[in-house]
Amino acid sequence: MARKKEIGKKKILAIAYKMVVKDGIESLTARNIAKVGHFSTQPLYLEFESMDELRNEVLRQIADNLRSNILQKQYTSEPMVDMDLSYIEFAEQHENLFRAMFVDGKFGSKVISDTLIELGIIKFKEQYPDDSHTNEKIKNIVIANWITTIGIASLIVNDIASFSQTQIVNVLSAQLNDAVINDWLSETSTVSLFDTDDVKEARAKKKKNHKK
Repeated sequence: MARKKEIGKKKILAIAYKMVVKDGIESLTARNIAKVGHFSTQPLYLEFESMDELRNEVLRQIADNLRSNILQKQYTSEPMVDMDLSYIEFAEQHENLFRAMFVDGKFGSKVISDTLIELGIIKFKEQYPDDSHTNEKIKNIVIANWITTIGIASLIVNDIASFSQTQIVNVLSAQLNDAVINDWLSETSTVSLFDTDDVKEARAKKKKNHKK
């Protein structure tokens, strides 16, 4: 009978997920995972081709959890505002992870941004079921909404400002109503909530060449 694997992929991902949520992406090294799990680094390289593959798996789990659980809390009768408030609460409770994804730009911005935009579109259609805007217009509204929400979360997490829930709801509702009326992002169809890795590399290269 073949010996049952004691350290499988599922267990490694569970450990890695908890580490990232608690301490951020910087904590996710083969040595740290092995130390927390009380095993050698060998199982990691048997189950995953590289640490990048492991990180991507963890990222997909975080994106799925954001979509199906974290951003589904209810505070008001407005689905988009509820999503935004859920996000701000997530940022406050998981500051290291929030910084890794949205401040330091070190962790899978494309996967997370796609998740936030897709969920935002769903929430918009729930809140405005009779709306007749084009898909591009709705996406622009959602992006404008996330710009505001992430900005508020950043101010709170960095202790720059403090707001009551009523104040946050008022700001979010006003911004959302304004975005519905005025399509501020309509001049470009290439707008993105976050830069992709390719854009980041190009920007870094341009900055490096400028310094020469």
